[in-house]
Amino acid sequence: MLPQHDVLMKNSSPLFSVKETLTTLLQAADGRTITDIEQLPTASVNQRILAEDIVAPIHVPPEANAQMDGYAMNSSEISSQPLLISQRITAGQVPEPLQQGTAARIFTGALLPAGADAVVMQEQCEVVETPNGPAVCLLHVPKSGEWVRNVGIDIHKDSIILPAGTRLRAQELGLAASVGVATLPVKRRLKIAVFFTGDELVMPGEHLLPGKIYNSNRFLINALLENLGCEIDDFGIVPDTLEATRIALRRAAQQNDVVITSGGVSVGEEDHVKPAMQLEGQLHLWQIAIKPGKPLAFGQIGNCFFVGLPGNPVSSFVTFLVLVRPFLLRLQGIKEVTPRFFLLRADFSWPKADVRNEFLRVKLNRDGGLDLYPNQNSAVLSSVVWGDGLVDNPAGNSIELGDLVKFIPFSELLA
Repeated sequence: MLPQHDVLMKNSSPLFSVKETLTTLLQAADGRTITDIEQLPTASVNQRILAEDIVAPIHVPPEANAQMDGYAMNSSEISSQPLLISQRITAGQVPEPLQQGTAARIFTGALLPAGADAVVMQEQCEVVETPNGPAVCLLHVPKSGEWVRNVGIDIHKDSIILPAGTRLRAQELGLAASVGVATLPVKRRLKIAVFFTGDELVMPGEHLLPGKIYNSNRFLINALLENLGCEIDDFGIVPDTLEATRIALRRAAQQNDVVITSGGVSVGEEDHVKPAMQLEGQLHLWQIAIKPGKPLAFGQIGNCFFVGLPGNPVSSFVTFLVLVRPFLLRLQGIKEVTPRFFLLRADFSWPKADVRNEFLRVKLNRDGGLDLYPNQNSAVLSSVVWGDGLVDNPAGNSIELGDLVKFIPFSELLA
């Protein structure tokens, strides 16, 4: 797979660009998209990926109905008033055909009686008593089709309402239910193994001894994977040795689609993930021109993909959102994985351009501009809690106060 990258790495090529890295990841995913399908109840597939097109078996609405509480009538038969009220129609009731020259009291959602073509809302009507019974006087002359929901104004029978590859949210589930679809074909969940390297790591609840830190990345990455509907196989914290890392990689790759690690992919003597990967599988990419997150790695162990995230929490968070998230979505069969961005005003300056593509943590202010978190260090996790999103700042680019910058909100990256 992608041998040109192996050659470039051996020749100590420059860092891989974000664009090249993303292209490589998506090309790899395109060749290995999940094909296994599960047929599950519509109520249980929130955030799952639709495996087949869904075709509407009915029109929605299936019959013409009233859009307002009021009076149904034939718009060509209202020259003489008042109109006798010949029937009362509530939602769920099957009406009688409308008697000529009369009106029907009707409620929102009720079926329009045969012979009627318009509804006058009740605020534009007055009910009077006549020798022949209650009648309605119109304060407004309706046109044909007024306040009527016609057959199929929402959905036409036999049309594709949800294409394969759709990520099912509340609105898609509601749409499927509106045409009576009780079960949906979805892709099986992506199986992701995760483990975390570093002898300094301890879990929250344990005593924090000198030299130790709490393992925030375990909670961060698992939550990000849960957001994507993945099935997670958490191997926990792996000791900082080459042999332990090799064993963990081997075991994790056996029954999973992707192995994701955190830490150990840099160049230090205690960074064992990279050499372990080179012994157990193939490493296709390593060291990306992204800040934060330079030491991200990508490869394969047999048929299982491997992604090595940096150990610094913000680096891990940013590289996951920018590079790993679209890769995992594409593996699940989603074609459009590029987040939307908005050109907004920078209410800050960033005078020192970097050789890498930077992703700066920013917050929307009340004036419609962006404020910069003062400390952009890759270890400052509080910055992503404070922020509303990231500024995608190209390599070699400085930012002056008032410049328009490319803002990607977290709402586009965390859903």
